[in-house]
Amino acid sequence: MKDDYRKLIYTKLKKSGKKPVRFKELLRSRRKKQLDFDKFVRTVEKMKAKGEILENKTGFTLVDKNKLAKCTVARLNRTYGFVTNNETGEEIFVPGKRLRGSMPGDVVLVRTYHGSGNSTEGEVIRIVEENFTRFTGEIVSDFGTLKILPDVLSKFPIRFSNPSGLELHEGDKVMAKITKRGENHAQHCCEVLSNFGSAMKASVCALSILEANDLTADFPADVLLEAKQVSDTKLIEQETPDRLDLRDKIIFTIDGADTKDIDDAISVEKNETGYALGVHIADVSHYVQPKSLLDNEAFKRGTSIYYANRVIPMLPKELSNGICSLNPNEDRLAFSALIELDENGEIQKYNFAKTVIRSRVQGVYSEINSLLDGDKSKELREKYAEVIDVFPVMTQLADLLAKKKRQRGAPMIDTPESKLIIDENDICVDVIQRVRGVSEEIIEDFMLTANECAARFGIENNLPFVYRVHENPSDQKLEDLKDGLTKLNIPYTLNGDVQPKDLAGILEKTRGESIYSVVNNLVLRSMSKAKYSTEPLGHFGLVLEDYAHFTSPIRRYPDLTIHRIMSSFLSGLTAEECNSRYQKFVYASADQSTSTELKAMNVERDCEDCYKAEYMKNHIGKEYEGIISSVTDFGIFILLPNTCEGLLHIERLGEGEYYYDGSTSLKNLSTGELYKVGDEIAVKVLDANVSLGKIDFALPGSD
Repeated sequence: MKDDYRKLIYTKLKKSGKKPVRFKELLRSRRKKQLDFDKFVRTVEKMKAKGEILENKTGFTLVDKNKLAKCTVARLNRTYGFVTNNETGEEIFVPGKRLRGSMPGDVVLVRTYHGSGNSTEGEVIRIVEENFTRFTGEIVSDFGTLKILPDVLSKFPIRFSNPSGLELHEGDKVMAKITKRGENHAQHCCEVLSNFGSAMKASVCALSILEANDLTADFPADVLLEAKQVSDTKLIEQETPDRLDLRDKIIFTIDGADTKDIDDAISVEKNETGYALGVHIADVSHYVQPKSLLDNEAFKRGTSIYYANRVIPMLPKELSNGICSLNPNEDRLAFSALIELDENGEIQKYNFAKTVIRSRVQGVYSEINSLLDGDKSKELREKYAEVIDVFPVMTQLADLLAKKKRQRGAPMIDTPESKLIIDENDICVDVIQRVRGVSEEIIEDFMLTANECAARFGIENNLPFVYRVHENPSDQKLEDLKDGLTKLNIPYTLNGDVQPKDLAGILEKTRGESIYSVVNNLVLRSMSKAKYSTEPLGHFGLVLEDYAHFTSPIRRYPDLTIHRIMSSFLSGLTAEECNSRYQKFVYASADQSTSTELKAMNVERDCEDCYKAEYMKNHIGKEYEGIISSVTDFGIFILLPNTCEGLLHIERLGEGEYYYDGSTSLKNLSTGELYKVGDEIAVKVLDANVSLGKIDFALPGSD
């Protein structure tokens, strides 16, 4: 009769309760003569692998099934990681030693427990499904042996093989893949796939980030061939008779000086009842047909990605910079939102039409801002001669729309953007804060109006649609906001159903004060993430019930999606026929667009961090005045006026015992020195790691 070792172990551990049982004690449960030691050990290991029992330094305990959750590893740092609960979506912190070598994308079984404070932490019990192989890292010398130090995953270098015989040097940035997994990240084995070059160059590190995310500026040959075939300008003339001809209208574009994918143009007129606003968008859906090679590639990419001085486009340049770019003095096919507004800027009526347009001039933000500021230079006035008389009406309407937004109670959150100055050698030589002028705000308000009308069009005609939605802040995020405001001594009223105007009021109370940037960040972090949905859930931040993305089909797939559906409806399909044709498509588009947008945001941020570190690398030892942007138990983060942010580690704050209040301050209990979010502080640049995109600070005068 065979011994049931599993039952034996289970009974022993259940009887022990929460008290751990050592391996020797488990063995004593059976007489030695009746014990098959190898089988007993295999049973123990099998129960551990299944997550039935847990082993730590003090022994074995039964795992509480109610505290087990199936999760997906979301992201890793060198010393910790985060997993996402597959059922609830909750993000759970996992210390590095408790990750058990799991990798991003892996499905894992996690035991949850209370960590520091009220936070939930977890421990990976078992890897259910392995979904990760490739990673980037830097070649380092480990006691004379070349190894790969991963950018994430591990703080220890990993052994590698080089089957392709690539030339490798210390300091190279490489792509590798896992060939054998160990019990922890440092025990994994890998092989090198490619060498990007020196990890000291931001452009090299950016390329590695793109490849790690399966992103490339290159398109498959068959997609490029299709792009060339549909980009024949002669086809515009053939299409013109079936469209509303607006070539006699004063239509023009306004973009950045270096913009090549010009996909939106405007026209504005004053009339007896108010204003006639035209927002004319490149008719990309005319060229990118459903399920074509171009469409499949655009769906896969989801969005264009912009970083430094480069772009990873959603569509080939034959479309994005060619036939779909609303270049001046060239006939172009457009999809126009024609909107009537009253004297107060309220939308009275609108319609959408397939049009042909001819832009009068390629406007540039900085040039138009100069003209609006009173610049009377002959060169500028000659360039804008055909459209300059429209500027007064344009600014009048934009002022009304901006006033309406404020009256709705939309929180005017500042989101500082960086401008990276890249030289001819592809090196970042300066970082400055991007400043938005009047014309940028004008175009934004006009585009918002067209987007609002597009959403109304979808709702009123009962069409399957993709909406841009921004839900109310969660209860937890509001509690975090209240806690932060309380610790900063900022008065607030956030009771019951919090409205956008409540958050707007908090911002306005502190605008102009030194603490404003911190309060702005607190309010920003309290917001839910905007996403795409097939349901019109409204937009909390803009205080709009109806909102969609209509204005950038060259670089955003959700815009192309609704162009396609609206075009079908306008061509004669009924709402029922549109639902039959596009119902499944809109669900897929909303999910894919949300996913690719999130990836693009992370990639753009990571690339930008590398360039910022490259710039700061040349300013080691230089002193700056900054503001404490956030506080942790291991140090404080400082934001410089040029938008570069770095860490002043607690070890460099001076000797003493430090107390972290959990959110906004770090205090030296020995000296009384207090470091609080929003405080100004002088720092010097200690180091900058281009490969990781990280900057380290020290206090002035320190060694």
